[in-house]
Amino acid sequence: MADNYIIDAQARTITGKKVSQLRNSGLVPAVVYGASVQPVHVQIAYRPLEVALMKAGGTSLITLNVGDSTHTVITRDVQRDILRGKITHVDFLAVSATTLIKTEVPVHFINESPAIALRLGVLTAVSPSIEIEALSGDLIDHVDVDLSSLKLAGDSIHVRDLNLGDKLNIITDPDTVIVRVTPFSLETDDTTTTETTSVEPEVIQKGKIEEEE
Repeated sequence: MADNYIIDAQARTITGKKVSQLRNSGLVPAVVYGASVQPVHVQIAYRPLEVALMKAGGTSLITLNVGDSTHTVITRDVQRDILRGKITHVDFLAVSATTLIKTEVPVHFINESPAIALRLGVLTAVSPSIEIEALSGDLIDHVDVDLSSLKLAGDSIHVRDLNLGDKLNIITDPDTVIVRVTPFSLETDDTTTTETTSVEPEVIQKGKIEEEE
């Protein structure tokens, strides 16, 4: 299960083009929306927000405190300044214990492939993330893929080989290759080869409320 993080926010009355005043004051405009809540406009101090988003990604639950109210949310969209990369706006999706969420989670490689240890080929990471569906409280922030089953050149691990338990539904095609051992003579340029043990793609974030900036 993914961790839960806490962010303190304030109710926001400034909207539209005037939100630039907030950013100049070190605040980030954000909005909370969901099927059972009216949109809530908030403002959050930049640095605590940045740290929380780096840790939570798009799969961990966040407790958003707004005055006397508390919202359980996940991050759905983060807008950034094109040139400086600074956060300019965040969309949060309000969730409950019964909310089903589809999201992509990164793949983490664990243990060592015997084929790689014997230098029978190179490790080729084909799919650095998979799409899953789960209740909000059962979301995970990554999937561990054990490389110890890759014993020969040409061996591969498919999505169908993963066992994530009964609480998670894998959306990605079961025949999708996650990682394989590519023989040296068959290396191509259309895949990524690596001998490291982790792949960290960005979580794909879906859903967005447009706000005039």
